[in-house]
Amino acid sequence: METSKIFVVEDDDWYAKILMYTLSLNPDYEVIRFKSATEVLASLHLKPSIITLDYSLPDTKGAKLLKQLKERLPDVPVVVVSGQEDITTAVSLLKEGAYDYIVKDENTKENLWKVIHHIRDHISLKKQIDDLREEVERKYTFDKIIKGNSPAIQRVFRLMEKATSNNITVSITGETGTGKELVAKAIHYNSHQKKKSFVAVNVAAIPKELIESELFGHEKGAFTGAVARRIGKFEEAHKGTLFLDEIGEMDLNMQAKLLRVLQERELSRVGGNELVKIDVRLIVATHKNLLEEVQKNNFREDLYYRLLGLPIVVPPLRERGSDIILLAKYFVEQFCKENKMPLLKISPEVNKKLLQYPFPGNIRELKAMAELAAVMANDDTIYPEDITFNTTRNAADLLFNETTLKEYNQMILKHFLQKYDNNVLLVAQKLDIGKSTIYRMIKNGEVSVG
Repeated sequence: METSKIFVVEDDDWYAKILMYTLSLNPDYEVIRFKSATEVLASLHLKPSIITLDYSLPDTKGAKLLKQLKERLPDVPVVVVSGQEDITTAVSLLKEGAYDYIVKDENTKENLWKVIHHIRDHISLKKQIDDLREEVERKYTFDKIIKGNSPAIQRVFRLMEKATSNNITVSITGETGTGKELVAKAIHYNSHQKKKSFVAVNVAAIPKELIESELFGHEKGAFTGAVARRIGKFEEAHKGTLFLDEIGEMDLNMQAKLLRVLQERELSRVGGNELVKIDVRLIVATHKNLLEEVQKNNFREDLYYRLLGLPIVVPPLRERGSDIILLAKYFVEQFCKENKMPLLKISPEVNKKLLQYPFPGNIRELKAMAELAAVMANDDTIYPEDITFNTTRNAADLLFNETTLKEYNQMILKHFLQKYDNNVLLVAQKLDIGKSTIYRMIKNGEVSVG
């Protein structure tokens, strides 16, 4: 641990020598003595780690100096050392921000030593937490958490950037496996809430009879098994971010309670009457089309508009082009690093194979495929035979209904025309067919547009 600079503010020469000698026994402590408030206030630029403060000084009272020190150095622990044993004085100083209050007696040296040691442990732990927080923040920078250069993902980056500069609710939609929670985390760790908690809740994974307690907490005795008070996820996320994943799975009764909490910005725990104020940045995600769910009366319209906020659509992997290659390379490199394996290359033939596959499981499927390929590779390169696509979609489903090849062609063409807003030239390029063929099929009524 690095050296701690300790200021001893003590006008009594004899007592100052005792304190300085005691503290200087530890070579990690640099001890500097000051005789008055004026001296120590003029030396705060030296950045002390800890200050011990005599309550009675020649030019001011300890309480006044304590207040000045906490105003200028709010994070520096101040230990008051006093000849007074008055409990009222001690309590008052502790309320003003003193770290501890030690009475001058035969145990002063031992007590001070223990307090300083405790402070050092606390400072060390705080530094570890700060370092860990900085590491997490670096980990969740946009370009590190979400790999890709495609126009589709760049649009997502631009919207994420807008979300970090304010407190607007964010609604994230996208297919399963596209990385919606990663987007939520990246927004949190790049916003002003980053030093507070990021609390994630998968609504679909919690039984509907428990979701209210999970979100709002409960009081002791609220129901069978509630043996103690428990705060909910909203309170856990106070001043931070609450991420509600799969919000579309929430039942209508709970939707009404959530809406009230969001409108009033306060909640009451299950079984309780106390109103608890909340200050939470909300991010929600779903793979469903919530507007369609509203039209089906599965989702409240008023809650839909309350949650809409800044909408971010995470594109499926099949629409991200060469990002697939970039991600595959990243996943292979990460797997090799984590398993202490030699770095593997990916052959051009594999890249071509990856680009031709639709990845119904999106990034999650690509990651699993890349890791398996790294295991199956026999030398320093991954080849097509090392690639296994374990999609849950059975190819035989395409043949379940007896359909002619011509009808399949029409279905494919119609799908691509809808996907690319009837851009015939782009569709012709994507399907590698002549544009005249598409125009002919449209003219003959084989494919409808609009």
